[in-house]
Amino acid sequence: MKTLRIIMFTTFYPPYSFGGDAVGVQRMAQALARRGHDVTVVHDIDAFLTGGGQRPSSTNEADGVRTIGLESRHPLLTNLLTQQLGRPIIHSAQIQAILDEEHHDIIWHNNVSLVGGPSLLDMGTGLKIYEAHEHWLVCPTHVLWRHNKELCNSKQCFRCSLSYKRPPQAWRYTGLIDKKLDQIDLIIAKSAFSRDMHKQFGLRHEMTVLPYFLPDMRITDQPAPAHHDRPYFLFVGRLEKIKGLQDVFPAFDKYPDADLLILGDGEYTDDLKALAAHNSNIKFLGRKSLDELTAYYRGALGLIVPSICYETFGIILIESFRLGTPVIARKRGPFPEIVEKANGGALFENEEELIAAMTNIQSDPNWRTEHGQTARQGFEKYWSEDRVLEAYGAAFAKAAHNRGDVNLAKALEAGALENGA
Repeated sequence: MKTLRIIMFTTFYPPYSFGGDAVGVQRMAQALARRGHDVTVVHDIDAFLTGGGQRPSSTNEADGVRTIGLESRHPLLTNLLTQQLGRPIIHSAQIQAILDEEHHDIIWHNNVSLVGGPSLLDMGTGLKIYEAHEHWLVCPTHVLWRHNKELCNSKQCFRCSLSYKRPPQAWRYTGLIDKKLDQIDLIIAKSAFSRDMHKQFGLRHEMTVLPYFLPDMRITDQPAPAHHDRPYFLFVGRLEKIKGLQDVFPAFDKYPDADLLILGDGEYTDDLKALAAHNSNIKFLGRKSLDELTAYYRGALGLIVPSICYETFGIILIESFRLGTPVIARKRGPFPEIVEKANGGALFENEEELIAAMTNIQSDPNWRTEHGQTARQGFEKYWSEDRVLEAYGAAFAKAAHNRGDVNLAKALEAGALENGA
């Protein structure tokens, strides 16, 4: 099998990262390395540190992925210049040197907002991919959450940026993104919903839907369910207002038959604890290790996913599906297409429907078992590593043909992204 040279650009990459999009990039990089490819990830340490991150005591374990962290003596200025001008002013020479070091078969852009901005997209040669983990292509705040208080249904980008205490970006009004995206051979959306939102908000380029994946897990490898002396529903994720957890608390004031266990932390933690202080059935357990998290998933009646913003996907849904645990997700964004595709749970729009869904799961073990099984089957069919990498390989091969790179297209058609170890 042909070894491909692949370079990936992303603003955040573990352990210099905050959220799930960086973990998704890491999973892909590791999967490609397991398939024998030469993978380099270029990320921006400056962005992590200026965003409030603490320098980690240790970096990634050896996983076959080469990482290059961009760092300057003046990180705030470096990021401000990139954010304002849409180009990697300080790190441009280093990036160009990395790209000139060797020919790359694939140049794979992820969240490039601060690692280089839109002007990064036409640097280097090779098959060029852009993967939209967020809505940054059409939204300065990335999340289509207008004025930090409501869903965005029409652009008010200048005032909205100010509400987030971010300087507006003049380059967004110059057509720079459209011009640079013309150099990209394949643009990926993480869900049909996200593809449609990009189009609705003005993206003129075609997008191909390719979802996230999780490495599969043998049932015998799974730890026992987490010990908890009462039935419980689970919330997993960063504690931010847009994740909607505050909307769930009133339902648990009226539903005393189960606890709500909250795994995660974030800037909204103290506010949430204050809102839930009167209810002893709501418990904040902080961040957990992967093994602990898996155990809590397995023991839960169901996973509650109440995000009030427009997500691009929903990795925690397929994390739950992988372990045979059904979900109760807000009927918003990509969640309906994911839940319905796997028949993996229930959807809700209001408090009454949330309580009804919790009651149904807890009072009807057969319903939970049936939807847990179909959730697991859906994961294997649509979101397991081998299935998703097969779809990526086919999409990349088509893009390589369109570009005229026959040799790369043949390698991809022969399964270069498939057959993980």
